Amino acid sequence: MEQYNDEREARKQYIRHRQRVVFSVVGAIMAVALVVSMLFYFHVFGLGRVGTPVQAPNYGVTAPCSAKGEDGTPATTVDNPSITIRVLNGTSFSGFAQAVAKGLENRGFTVQGYDTLRDNNNAGEGFVTTVERTTIYFGRNAINQAYTLNDNFTDAIMVMDDREDALIDVVLGATFKNLKDTDEVLAPGSPIEDIEGCQPADQMTDLPAALAH
Repeated sequence: MEQYNDEREARKQYIRHRQRVVFSVVGAIMAVALVVSMLFYFHVFGLGRVGTPVQAPNYGVTAPCSAKGEDGTPATTVDNPSITIRVLNGTSFSGFAQAVAKGLENRGFTVQGYDTLRDNNNAGEGFVTTVERTTIYFGRNAINQAYTLNDNFTDAIMVMDDREDALIDVVLGATFKNLKDTDEVLAPGSPIEDIEGCQPADQMTDLPAALAH
């Protein structure tokens, strides 16, 4: 009888020992899983961070190459006060154009005005609030000015249209967050780096119609 009791006690101890081992293993697995999940949640070492797709320069829109000097000298950025711009809000955020226009004005650009982008070439009552990418519209006579202005943005597309004057329109899109820091912007007289895949301006035909201004 005593031997039977000893066997029962031995089995109980074995079961308890096995339970402790199982619980310890499960607890360790849960602890590791918690640590890993926290690493992903807080993006430690870049874990779990979704990369932003790399966009091609100018997002597939053909831009003109910068305008070299008459003697063939490389194109350079120009002084901000010599660049006249108009800022148009292509988003649903009220007061967006005014705020950006003020920021550009503080950087020395000549701001002609700001408004909300509208249907039918900025005329009429319908507001356009679905512009995705900020777009800089300019003509043949303001190519280097457009490149200079574009250097203040991180998300803008440069589009040359058929306007003949030097006014540049900035249409703010939904991706716009803020202007580039001033210490990251090229100084006047800096060499202009052409957008990859650009074409000489005189070879670009069928240009889009300019916004009414």
